[in-house]
Amino acid sequence: MEEYLILDGYNVINSWPGLKLLMEESLETARDKLIDVMVEYGAFKGINIIIVFDAHLVKGNTGNRQKLKGVEIVFTKEYETADSYIERYIVELSKNNRVAVVTDDKIEQQMILGSGATRVPVREMIEMFGQIKNEINEKIEIDRIRKNTLSDTLGVSVLKRLEKLRRGH
Repeated sequence: MEEYLILDGYNVINSWPGLKLLMEESLETARDKLIDVMVEYGAFKGINIIIVFDAHLVKGNTGNRQKLKGVEIVFTKEYETADSYIERYIVELSKNNRVAVVTDDKIEQQMILGSGATRVPVREMIEMFGQIKNEINEKIEIDRIRKNTLSDTLGVSVLKRLEKLRRGH
């Protein structure tokens, strides 16, 4: 059983204060930042991430799915909202997998619960990402400290001489 985290992309951007600020300058920048954040989150947690963006108002749009750094990015087709895409998608996906959907849309949250998936409010996602970020930083610091051993800085010949001294030779 695999684990999936599906995000209603624009809903998350509009509910995440830092991303909302970025969106005021550039929607593309806010989207890219959300994707970067979720790449890091998904890699650390070892889960599948799918971000769904509304493109239902784009005339003639046939939709687009692509994988970017391990995160699946979906742009819905014309007349298809992110909500309807997510609703349809999680019905099948949640049969054999653990699925959670990140959104602050109240109507979508009710539908999510009825389909067997778990709902995650955006605020909770922000907190989870903050915790993961701290864990990542701690792991990096521990790895950095472990790598700064005396044997890492001394040459092979010096290490051999020290080993001989330790053995009394």
